[in-house]
This record gives sequence, structure tokens and C-alpha cells, in this order.
Amino acid sequence: MSEPASSPLIYPHPAPPPAGALIEVAPGVHWLRMPLPFALNHINLWALEDDNGWCLIDTGYGTDTTLAIWQQLFDGPLSGRPVTRIIVTHYHPDHVGSAAWLVDRWRAEFWMTEAEFLTAHAMRAGIPPFAVATAQAHFRRHGLDEERLKAQETRGNAYCLGVPALPNAYRRMIDGDVLTIGNRTWRVRTAFGHAPEHATLYCEALGVLISGDQILPKITTNVGVWANQPDGNPLKLFLDSFDRFAPLPENTLVLPSHGLVFTGMHTRIRQLHDHHEARLAELVATLDAPRTAAELLPTLFPRPLDDHQLMFAMGEIIAHLNFLMHAGSAYRETDADGQIRYIRLI
Repeated sequence: MSEPASSPLIYPHPAPPPAGALIEVAPGVHWLRMPLPFALNHINLWALEDDNGWCLIDTGYGTDTTLAIWQQLFDGPLSGRPVTRIIVTHYHPDHVGSAAWLVDRWRAEFWMTEAEFLTAHAMRAGIPPFAVATAQAHFRRHGLDEERLKAQETRGNAYCLGVPALPNAYRRMIDGDVLTIGNRTWRVRTAFGHAPEHATLYCEALGVLISGDQILPKITTNVGVWANQPDGNPLKLFLDSFDRFAPLPENTLVLPSHGLVFTGMHTRIRQLHDHHEARLAELVATLDAPRTAAELLPTLFPRPLDDHQLMFAMGEIIAHLNFLMHAGSAYRETDADGQIRYIRLI
């Protein structure tokens, strides 16, 4: 979901690094980028100088294209030092997809938070709370038609497309942990809503925040309600997580997973709060009669959606509706067929 074009954020690097190249954005902190095979067509990754090796933050989608670019980097700008440590911010395929290949290649340590590590394995295994049939039933209750549900079934376990394998062991990160990478310390700050236990990393000495998907400069992070937590309120968790970054200076250099490196973090956080408040107001205005999440898709997503985008759009609509329900601005009713509809409280 795009934000208005006018933005007061400052972008110190007007263009990203080309494939197979690095940009040093702070002493010992290097930016690289990998392609993605869908509408959000890239992910930013980070290589931190770690004594005599490299610490990699996130890994890219697990495809031959990504692995070829990694090899190009290892033969070029990353050559001469081994990868000693791999840190993954959260379980989504563009972040963890190449982790197993990298861990096996370098015999590197693998770091994640516990909830993200376990969710990654649950998603890849397709255990019942994360199975395709469970997701279909969830979206069917929220009004998605059978034709589009069938398309989701045809895709199968799409998680495996981007995550061909996962490491079977990890080093656990917990909120507040301090990691020494090279000669600098980085503090783990976890955030919630977009993922179960999303890790960000802040280095006070450099004034740098590796924000993952929590703070993005040009698009809003997807926040969805999924079948494993149908009554959840992830949008509140996501918005409340911004409070964890309140002590950081406004001139903190933010390294996001998508878009350009920027400063103006608190300005951007205010924009994101305003954005979601506006979307919630739009939804409330439509709830003069009971409506399903699927009926409300055009309210927040007026453009055509492909099968990949549709899943995230449905999750996000339900997240906004559940937010209104938990806030007492709307209530939810379920008919005899199990169909869920929302209506605002007068």
C-alpha cells in the first residue's frame, strides 16, 4: 500500500547498489540488494564487518538467482573473509530463504528469535495451523469466493518456493540482547504485528538502526490476521511497537528491508500512524451494514490484485477490522454458515 509521494525524509544514497555490489552506508556496514520474483521486487540485505569475517543480516529469497548473486559477491566485494554469522530478522521467505545454503556453505552461526525460528519451520512443514486448507477456511469465513480460494489451493505451500530448506539449529536472540559484531555493539529490539518476534538491531555508536520490515520509507508494512490467530489484533501490536524506538535520535540512519536508506525515523513513524488511522476511518465509514472482509477489499485495495497480493490484502483487511472490533468501534457477527461480517457500533 503506497504512501503519498511528498516525504520529508532524507535519503543519503539516491540509488541502491546494483546486483553483486556493495555500498558502505556507515563504517563497517555495507548495503547489498537482491531481486524478488513478485511485485515487491527487491530486498535490502546488510553485510557487517565482523573481526576477520562477515556478519550477514537477512539472506534473500531462496532461488538460483539469489544464490548466483551471493556467489558473485563472495567472488568479488565480500572475498577474502568468511561469513562467520548470519542473523535473520524474521521468518518471511525474502529474509530467511537462502539461510540454509549460506549456513551450510560457510558453517556459520545462525541467529534468530525463537518465535521466528519456530514459525519458519511450521510454515515450511505446513502443519495444520499453517496449512493451505486452514488458510482457505479462514478466508472463506471472511467472504472470499470459491474461484479465488481455488487459486490459493493451486499455489500450494508457497512458502516452500522461497524457502527450499531451513537450518535445523540456531542461536536465540531475545529483546535487549547486546551483540558484539566487529568492534561495535548492537542491541536487539523486537517488534510485533508484522511477524511474531521481529528483530531489529541498533548500534548507538554508529547511530544506525537495521529496521527490517518494521519501518519502511515508502510503503506500509503488511500486517495481517492469519488462520492460526483469527481473533488477533496484530495492527495494535505493530503500532504499539513503534514506542520501542521513541528513545532513538531523529537523525538515526535507518536501514530498511525495502526502499532506500533514510533518516527521519520519527517523522516516518508519525506518517505510518496517520496512514493507518486514515485507513481505519475509511473502513468505519463503510460499516453502516454488515460486511465481510472480502466485500471491503476495494475500500483499501482499489487496484486489481494477483493471487499473491490477494492473500496479504485479505490478511490486512481483517487486521484493520479486528482492530476496530477490539477498540469497540465495530462488532463481528457470524451467521449459520460460519460467514463473518463486521458492522460499526452506532
